[in-house]
Amino acid sequence: MARQFLLVAFCLLPAIVSAVRQASDPYTVEGRVYCDTCQCGFETTATTYIAGAKVRVECKDRHTTELLHSAEGTTDKSGAFKIYIKEDQGERLCDAVLVSSPQKNCKSADPGRDRSRIVLTSNNGMMSKRRFANALGFVRDQPLAHCAQVLQQYHINDDQF
Repeated sequence: MARQFLLVAFCLLPAIVSAVRQASDPYTVEGRVYCDTCQCGFETTATTYIAGAKVRVECKDRHTTELLHSAEGTTDKSGAFKIYIKEDQGERLCDAVLVSSPQKNCKSADPGRDRSRIVLTSNNGMMSKRRFANALGFVRDQPLAHCAQVLQQYHINDDQF
């Protein structure tokens, strides 16, 4: 009887510990939010990062696009955010999405840089639960005065926009 109990205990204990560890080890989605001060559509040396911007992680059903999970976060003073997702999202489509900017002159989300696809499952060979979203960007209402000099660094002129 004691042997059977030990055998069952040794078989079940790892499964229980594994289940508890997965539940207490959330996914971490990390990224940064910037203000495109030169209206370039990408980060430049004139780019500033936005403190206090709101970002949301949205996970939708792959077939119906119904929103199934959502979590929101706010950027720190360096424009960085971390959003914790408690459970594996499996086959769902997840994106980090811009919600709002506290900067009055940089409130419009940059099309194409307003969301970033992220994978929130462990069924893909990734060992770490840290996930990195591409930088998300808002566009300044009016470009800064020195943007022409900034664009020269990239060998871009106004004719190419």
